[in-house]
Amino acid sequence: RARVPGRHASAGREALSADGRAGVVEAMGGGGKDAGGVANGHAHAAGAKRRAGGAHAREGAALDPAAKRSKTEAVSAERIPYFTALATFFSYGQLLVYGYVWDTLMYTVMGRKRDSSHQEGYAPLTRGFEDFYTRNLYHRIQDCWNRPICSAPGSWFEVVEREEPAVAGKRSWPPDLRPTGRNIHALNLGSYNYLGFAAEDEYCTPRVVGTLEARGAATCAPRAGGGTTSDHIELEKLIASYLGKEAAVTLGMGFATNSLIIPALVSKGCLVVSDSLNHNSIVKGCSGSGAKVVVFRHNEPDHLDRVLHRYIAEGQPRTGRPWKKVLVIVEGIYSMEGEVCKLAEIVAVKKKYRAYLYLDEAHSIGAVGPTGRGVAELCGVDTADIDIMMGTFTKSFGSCGGYIASSRAVVNHLRAHSPAHLYATAMSPPCVRQCIASLQVIMGEDGSTRGADKLKAIRDGANFLRKELTDHGCIVLGDEDSPVLPVMLFNPGKIPAFSRECLKRGVAVVVVGFPACPLLLSRVRLCVSAAHTRKDLEHAAAVLKEVADLVGVRYGATDQAKLLEAGETVPLEDHAKAQ
Repeated sequence: RARVPGRHASAGREALSADGRAGVVEAMGGGGKDAGGVANGHAHAAGAKRRAGGAHAREGAALDPAAKRSKTEAVSAERIPYFTALATFFSYGQLLVYGYVWDTLMYTVMGRKRDSSHQEGYAPLTRGFEDFYTRNLYHRIQDCWNRPICSAPGSWFEVVEREEPAVAGKRSWPPDLRPTGRNIHALNLGSYNYLGFAAEDEYCTPRVVGTLEARGAATCAPRAGGGTTSDHIELEKLIASYLGKEAAVTLGMGFATNSLIIPALVSKGCLVVSDSLNHNSIVKGCSGSGAKVVVFRHNEPDHLDRVLHRYIAEGQPRTGRPWKKVLVIVEGIYSMEGEVCKLAEIVAVKKKYRAYLYLDEAHSIGAVGPTGRGVAELCGVDTADIDIMMGTFTKSFGSCGGYIASSRAVVNHLRAHSPAHLYATAMSPPCVRQCIASLQVIMGEDGSTRGADKLKAIRDGANFLRKELTDHGCIVLGDEDSPVLPVMLFNPGKIPAFSRECLKRGVAVVVVGFPACPLLLSRVRLCVSAAHTRKDLEHAAAVLKEVADLVGVRYGATDQAKLLEAGETVPLEDHAKAQ
């Protein structure tokens, strides 16, 4: 899920309904593997990168109607003060009413021709409300996304400054943002450059340049049709050895690793049980497989147990026959929440029901664990207990593409049946060499301790910034050691304010709003890199604290915290039902 900071995805997360059918919603913010944006998953409010939707909540309620959260929980995004919730709903209501009034005046009263995607007499290519939402809400703050950069995405980078020029004293709509010719030198808190390999590296870069000169920029062929080089074979052996698996297969796109691999594993007559906040690439793969898809509440192994028990007992719809196979799909680190998967408990549940486990480690491989081997190492789980291990090279390794590591029989099956291997262009040889070289650094095969130093740096840096913001009164989601730090904004008016004020002070961040996340849960997502020095992070903390005070997002340091303790809150599960 590699992203340009602040990029807007026109089509973000997809939601799975309780009966397994998918419905798509346009996203603001967004996220996908190897695609721009910041959303990612099965969230019903999302159109992502990571987040929990209405049908998912209804599914959970049907299985456990008595499940309620404690009213004395600590301050968190799951318990929102009523005043904040009301202010957020009121803000969205204002924007919607203003938009409908404007549309009525412009297109009905004044008779202006609507700027649409279709010709006269043709059906519109865009759907009504999505087009309305994009024009009247997203376009107002679209400068917060799609910000171009003109340097390597290291700890600091150059952001191209843009403005909307006025022609004859009038401004265009939607805004036509154009480069001013100036750049903004900014601290990069938006890229997934977890280990700092995206910029020039003393070990990796010379080897990548050498491969570019020797093998060219691309294979211009799929893996099955002349696109396999000795470098691809070397990388697959290295990643399999690194993860303790028999074999691995690499693919040219991280998003396609999920969306085109899952349909090759399950089909009609199979059951897929997916975390409610899984990424959009997983949703696409599930919806395209033909399998029955149900969801369990985010990162709740007990609810997973109940879902498996119910659906395995009932069998296939109408016939009641046993499922051909059962596949549980989870992520290692959820990129919109910064939460680490409860892998040990989930492995215990999947063993109980003899289900297969598919683990997406896009954000955890190379970033967590004592030696960077991901959430399995972090949680002390033997990789032999994980049937299919998926990951991408777009984060910790500073490259592109993805991989599947599993048994040799599974990998050989995928080579023969997955369109991603049979038809898609193979990974570029220089990108393959970048993956190999960065893996060698992480494993210490470069003859230095740089890999271990990087892992310590990202862990310490993430925990430092998390503590600084939490102590300042911000609500920071996620777990310790996670390089992803979502900070809650809630109100939609604070989305552009936070982004713009940070950029003014030389800090580039990614902000996320509805429908890339639930309506009440707008946030800014910070990504820490091993390339960030302590001085960089101290500067980031100072700027973020200043902007938090200015915008008013210190929800944990105000009287609202007392309201939370008193139980005067809106439970998230109740809000999710309304989405």
